[in-house]
Parts: sequence; structure tokens; C-alpha cells
Amino acid sequence: MSFFINVILPLPLEKHFTYSVSLDEAQFLKPGMRVAVPFGKSKIYTGIVSEVHQIPPSVYEAKPIEQILDKAPVVTETQLKFWSWIASYYMCAEGEVLRAAIPSAFLLESETIVQLLNGVQVNDEELTDDEFLLYEALQAQSSLKINEIIQLLDKKTVLPVINSLVEKNIVVVNQEIFEQYKPKIERYVRLHERFSEEGPMHELLDQLNRAPKQREVIFTLFGMAGKGKASVKISELTKKRGASPGVIKSLIDKNILEELKIETSRFNPDLEEISGRVHLNEHQQQALQEIETSFETQDVCLLHGITSSGKTEIYVELIEKAISQGKQVLYLLPEIALTAQLIARLQNYFGEQVLIYHSKYSVNERVEVYQNVLRNKENARIVIGVRSSIFLPFHDLGLIIVDEEHESTFKQYDPAPRYHARDVAVVLGKMQEAKVLLGSATPSLESYFNADHSKYGLVNLDRRYGDVLLPEIEIVDIKEKHRKKRMTGHFSDRLLEEIKETLSNNEQVILFQNRRGFSPILECNTCGHSPQCPNCDVSLTFHSHNNQLRCHYCGYHMAMQQKCMACDSVELSTKGFGTEKVETELKALFPEHHIGRMDLDTTRGKHGYEKIISAFENEEIDILVGTQMVTKGLDFRNVRLVGIMNADNLLNFPDFRAHERSFQLMLQVAGRAGRTEKRGLVLIQTYNPHHQIVQQVSTNSYHEMYREQLEERRNYKYPPFYRLIRITLKGRDYSRVNEGADWLAISLKNTFRENILGPEFPPVARIRNEYYKNILIKIPQGQSLSKTKDLIGRILQSFKAIGAYRGVKTVINVDPY
Repeated sequence: MSFFINVILPLPLEKHFTYSVSLDEAQFLKPGMRVAVPFGKSKIYTGIVSEVHQIPPSVYEAKPIEQILDKAPVVTETQLKFWSWIASYYMCAEGEVLRAAIPSAFLLESETIVQLLNGVQVNDEELTDDEFLLYEALQAQSSLKINEIIQLLDKKTVLPVINSLVEKNIVVVNQEIFEQYKPKIERYVRLHERFSEEGPMHELLDQLNRAPKQREVIFTLFGMAGKGKASVKISELTKKRGASPGVIKSLIDKNILEELKIETSRFNPDLEEISGRVHLNEHQQQALQEIETSFETQDVCLLHGITSSGKTEIYVELIEKAISQGKQVLYLLPEIALTAQLIARLQNYFGEQVLIYHSKYSVNERVEVYQNVLRNKENARIVIGVRSSIFLPFHDLGLIIVDEEHESTFKQYDPAPRYHARDVAVVLGKMQEAKVLLGSATPSLESYFNADHSKYGLVNLDRRYGDVLLPEIEIVDIKEKHRKKRMTGHFSDRLLEEIKETLSNNEQVILFQNRRGFSPILECNTCGHSPQCPNCDVSLTFHSHNNQLRCHYCGYHMAMQQKCMACDSVELSTKGFGTEKVETELKALFPEHHIGRMDLDTTRGKHGYEKIISAFENEEIDILVGTQMVTKGLDFRNVRLVGIMNADNLLNFPDFRAHERSFQLMLQVAGRAGRTEKRGLVLIQTYNPHHQIVQQVSTNSYHEMYREQLEERRNYKYPPFYRLIRITLKGRDYSRVNEGADWLAISLKNTFRENILGPEFPPVARIRNEYYKNILIKIPQGQSLSKTKDLIGRILQSFKAIGAYRGVKTVINVDPY
């Protein structure tokens, strides 16, 4: 009997590929194990076994596998089911889900290595020009990779040349698979066993009388390890006086000290003293009981708690209950910026049971978290992470908490799978029979709609912790201030007055401006020309700290221009403003105060966020300027004033969710103010003070905003009443993209009639020299989602089969909001 396995490859392929295996391999292999398999002419990929069976493929002959990489599965059966659901719902390939779900260190990819055989004598006349060129190169270099040979010979098809040399026994080709994950090894030393008795110990110390430095190291070791029983980390020992690496090495060479290499965890949290629990007040207690009651009948519950109402403490109680039942907990956060503060709090409560998972961690750190969760270790009870942690191999998930569930950062935009972590968490909860708690001060319309219609449980918490008052919100009309000449740069007199008063009381200020850089447009006053990015349809943003003009889409940059590129005039002025400009103006206005900035430019490093947040917490920074990073649930005790520099660029955004998002952002940033006894103040600068959203923010009326926006969505056929699927076509040839979009839109309109919008160009229609065009499909409530997707899939297949549109790529985004 022949045996076969189906393998998911980390490639955007619709199907699983089938490979042949021997009887022994078939008995050993289980779904979820990794295997190295050949694919295409020269590549080897790591795939995940999805099934072991005896049905040969009908269209092609199954190749044998190269090797088995695991002794036990690294992907659980539940994960495989989960991947399959994501691939079908978000209309992508399982290979793309695999790439997102597993740390890249697990996905070994071959680099085919070509080497000369030892002691080969070659007759030059036997070789073609290409073969001789390759032979010569290999004499100079011990080995070459396929990609290097392609560059060397300047042709794509190099396999015939390599095969010919293999047949002539001149070179060998071996597939080298690189294992990327390296465990962290720490070097320890301890006193050699033979000195454990008193006698030999005294002899040793007498011997070392002539080597005072070595003797001192031995005493230091005693002090740290206690009588030389335990081992001590070399890195810690070298910090002590007199214990230089040279002295330690000579003691190891003399066999006085014994060196040990121990594999250690990369996660050793600096645990502070475990602080006392915060006792829940009556409102929190009531909310907790309501959540638990709701969980008896429903799997998902929405906690609508205003800012600073103490939602985290309720989460802690629920986490503790889940852990006491032996379950795992996943705590999802929208931003890495938030994790720093929250981890400290949760580690104080739960010690070493907390693991963290996000993209600023190195590959090795992520592999370690993955393996700890897979092995169901004690220190993997609670996982705090951003959206990608939804893919970890949980065994017994009891609770998923999605904090700040309204955040748009839970949605993955590129590459596929373009999933939404909140929605996917609800499905994962169902698969794992876990409860899901969504928490937010400003829930998304979709979640609140589901709670309103009894699909989810709903619990309200509308008192701030300690009965602190909500901040007072004041609207400043900057159109009026400009007219009366009461603006200093981008600051109204009212905002400056409040900043001065707050600083004089030794309190802190947060200023929010949703755009980074110094100024988005540099304009010539003579001819009106402004420098554009050569690759994208956007003007370049000026960054003053390195005097550059940069494109925020593709990263193109050039030095700041001294004169206009079109007419050579030197009269250049900057229009608009970003966080950097606000920071510069503040430094001029308040030279004696410390000003910090938190945006994508200042938080590039792994600990960039933590440094800024902890400096602000420790009151080393008086004024923090930031983009939407400062709006997320951070908890600063000494902030009295929050200023929103310009509310209008949030409201005037071409998106059906612009008003809802603006409301959420402004209310969230307002929630950073006055979180202790003293009431905070929020100033919103706007040219349009009578805008309904600005008014609703000032009165904190979420329900009014919800009802108004819901009515608009119903009238204009948007979620939650209609589902959306967006198809984006992109390509380098403008007319091809245009024609392709028209063909596709007409084909879709034949079936879906008036529920197709477009095709139309997005606000930025060219990025990295590729043109973009969008088609929006609206799916009414009664229409079958799976049949609609099948139909769209079939139409897209016909589109891809047309030769004229071969260079046009299609990107499908399900629920693109």
C-alpha cells in the first residue's frame, strides 16, 4: 500500500499539496508536524502536515518528502481547524494564514548550496562557457547559493548548467536547511566538586595566597552562592570588583572553577514586590457579577465602562478565576505601547505566569513563547499580546479579553490574512469553548449593535474609580481666535494659558496631534509648487530633526530644498503641522520644561515605548506630544490637561467610519485627564465648533452618537446592516489597472446589481509606483455570505485567466474596516 500526506505550504496556494511517504513515516507522522518538502524545481519549503491518507493525487505524481522536522506536532488540531475557518472567511489561502500564525523561525526555507567536489581534475575543453564560469567562481569561493549563481551567469535558468556539472561529477548540490531558532545559553561557574570538603578548601586558599585576585574571586563566589554549593552566572560575577573575565578564565583552566552552560528563558521579569490587590468598589463588584451572570447564558459579553472606571481590576478578578480552574487566558491589546504599563500591573498580581507576545520581540523570543504555550507550561497561563497572539497553540483556553475592542489596530491590512482580531477572537472562543469579554469606553458600533440586539451580553460601568469626576471638556474656536489674532503658532491663547497654569502646579500635559513629522506640505510662495514623492501620489512631509523631506508611504527621502525645484525661488513655506512642529513650538514657548514626543519616529526600538512612558510616569517629562499612541488606555496619575490640537483633520476623512473614529479618539484622549481626585480639563481646538461629533464628545454622549451613526449606516447601506468586501486592483500599468477594474466591476454588477460601488481610485491612488483602484461589494443581511464569496472567487478566477490583465494583482479584503 502507498501512503501519502497532505501538506500546507507557506505559499498563497489554494490547495494542500500531496507527498508520498513510507509506511514507517506514515505511522510516525501526525497532523501539525513540520516536514521539509521539495516544491518547484529547486526549492525546499517547510510545510505543516494536515492529513495522513492513502489516496494518490490524480493530476500529478506525488514526490517523496525530504525529512521530518519534529518529534511531536507544533500545531494543534484546533489550530488547523481555526486556520481553515480564517482562510475561508477572509478569502485567502491557508498558506498565508500559516505564515502569519507561526514564528518565522519554524518555517525553514532551503537555500540550495552548490560546492565543488574535493580533488576534482577538470579538462577546460569539456565545459561550456557558463559551466567554466561557474567552475572558476567555485574555485575562488567554497560554495554558492542558487540566487548568487543566477546573478553570476545573468540568466534565470541555471539549473541545466548545475545539473550538467553534477552529471560530470564536478560539483555537488546539497540542500541546506537553516534552523533559525537558537536557545539562549547562559554561562555559569561553580567551585569544583573536589573542594567541597573543608580540608581541600583550606589547601586551595593557601595555594592562592600568591594570587590575590584569584583568591578574591573565590571569596566573591562564596558570598554570592553560599559555600560554593550553587552556580553563579559569569555575567553577574564579572560585575563584582576584581572579578575580571581573564581571572575567571584562568581559574577555569586550572580546574578550580567548573563552567556550566545552561539553557535559560529569555523572559525573566524584574518582579517588584507583589503589591496588595486593589479592592473592587460596589460598582465594579456589581459589573463583575453581571458579567459572570451573562457568561452563564452567553459566550460573549461587552463591558461598556467609561475611561478610568477600573476595567482592568475587573479583568484581573476574571483572570484569577479562570486560572484557578486550570484554564489559560488570552489578553488582547491593540498596541505595543499599552503592554508596558499593563504587564507591570499583571506581573505584580500573577508573578511569572504572564507571557508577552508582540512584533517588537525577536524571532527567538517569539519561538520561546510559542513553545511554552504549546507545552502548556506553568508560566504560560496568561498571554498578553497584540493581534497576532490569537494564533498561539492554546490547549485549554478559558477566557479571552479584548481590551479597547473598538481599536482599528486589531484589523490586519497587509499582508493576508486580513483578519480582525476581535471578530476572530469570538470564533476562537467558540471553538475552544472559552468566554470572550470585549471591553471599551467607546465600543465600536458593530459590537454595541450586537449587544443591543442580545447577541452579546452587555454590562455598563458608568462611574469612574474613586468617584473621580469626568474631565471638563471645552471647545476652542480657532477660526475666531485667528480672526482676533490670538494664536501663537498653533496654540490658542486659551490653551497656552491652561498649559502655563498646569505646569505651575507641577502637573502634566498631553497634547494630541494625529500626524507625525514637522509639516506635511512644503510650498513655494512664488509658483505654488510643492515637492511630491516620485513613487506615490503624495506630497513629501518635512522632518526637521534630520532636515529631510520624507514620504510616509514608501520611505523615499531627500534633503530639505533651499529653493523651489520648479522656479528656483527661495521663498518656501511649510503648510500644515505634525507632532514634530508642535514639539518645536513648545520648546520655544516653554524652554525650561521637558517636552517629550511619542509617535512612530520616536518609538522605533524594542523598548522605545517603555522609555517614553516610564519617563512620563516618573514625571521627567512635563508635556507629552503624540499621535494616537497617547490615546490608548494608558494610566498617568498626574495629567490634568489634555489638548487636542486640531479636531478637523480627524473629522474630514474620506471613510464611512470617520465620525465614529473621531468620537472614539477624542473621548479616549480626553480620558487620560484627571484620573485622580482633581478634575481634569480637555481643550479641543477646532475650526468647526458646532460639528455634531465635537458637541457629542463635549457632553460625553456615546448613545446619541451611536443612534445618529446607526441611522446613517441604515440609510446608506453600511455595516452593521450590510457586510462589505473590498477588492483592490493594483499594477504598474495605469491603463491595464483601469481596464481590468472596469471588466471586473461589470462582471460583478451582472450578479450583484446595485450593491457594487466603483471602480474608483482611493485618495492616494499610486504607492511605490503601483496604481490602485477599489471596488466595494455590499452584502445585504438576507444574502448567503458563503455563496456570495464562492461567486466572487469564480469571477476572480475568470479575471486572472485573461492574458491582457496578467500584470494586475487583486487583493480581497473582507470587512475592510
